[in-house]
Amino acid sequence: MNKMKVTTTIVLALMLLTTVGNAQSKIAQTGLQFLSVGSDGRGGALGQAMTALENKSEAMFYNPAAMAKMDGMIDLTASQNNWIFDIKHNAFSLAMRPGHGQFGVFGATFRNIDYGDVEGTMVWQNDAGYIDTEIMNPTAFSAGIGYAKELTNKFSVGGHISLVGQQLGKSVVPHGGDSLIVKKNTVLGQSVDFGTLYYTGFKSLAFGMSVRNFSNELKYEDEGFQLPLTFTMGISMDLLDLLANKPAGMKLKAAVDAVHYRSHPEQINVGMEYTLWDMFHFRGGFRTANDLDDVTFGFGISKFGLVIDYASTPFGDVGNVERFTVKFSL
Repeated sequence: MNKMKVTTTIVLALMLLTTVGNAQSKIAQTGLQFLSVGSDGRGGALGQAMTALENKSEAMFYNPAAMAKMDGMIDLTASQNNWIFDIKHNAFSLAMRPGHGQFGVFGATFRNIDYGDVEGTMVWQNDAGYIDTEIMNPTAFSAGIGYAKELTNKFSVGGHISLVGQQLGKSVVPHGGDSLIVKKNTVLGQSVDFGTLYYTGFKSLAFGMSVRNFSNELKYEDEGFQLPLTFTMGISMDLLDLLANKPAGMKLKAAVDAVHYRSHPEQINVGMEYTLWDMFHFRGGFRTANDLDDVTFGFGISKFGLVIDYASTPFGDVGNVERFTVKFSL
């Protein structure tokens, strides 16, 4: 694929993104919102501005094309996000690069969400107007496979297909006169993500785009809903590349994402990452159009293929959201 073809592909992809994004109307509700929440420490610290950054297996949660830049044979990541109201997000990702990348990079992901214990009740003819039923434990999950490939040394593409589901406990509902039946509130569906990553050739300047959570309509009983479809365009660069004499052992990556949601105002995510000796990473980020979690920060340590990342996000009166990631690469 020559330079003209690559450039044409990028332009057409951006035109498609803009056209489809503008055509999507904001609807009141979307379901399975955990698909919009990042769980890893690096992404959390950078304000989710990850679309145009090189990444490994966790790229499948942001822009699958970025996984193509993986330089090792295998990458394994485990993350925990201590979300608001004691909700736990656990995420795992695995990527393999056989044949030194000539066959592309293959990956798999799994996410599990524990919403904690919820006390069930139902309407009843007594003084309180209700009775207790049982303690419910709503959960959600996604399990996916991904693939990314460098088409040239500047242009990469990638995709990620997931099975997604959620169970919200049981309901006791009237059925035929005075009888009652128990219904399980579960839903299953499929989600598709795809993206591109393009290096311009000017220093380390890169552009990325992704479409996440594309799916058919899902339904609980009679009410249908959409997944949180998200269109993102991003740009990134090591700002120290602009210096005539770049300091040895240092990087200062800046990343900016423009995000179009199905059910949320448009958003700009900004992230900065300062790296010293390829070992210490200090990060900060900012997200517009978010009332509470607009500022993020964190750090990471990497050595001998082992990476530990941490991110903290102040969430107003709710407290801080903390994300932890442990990664191992060969």
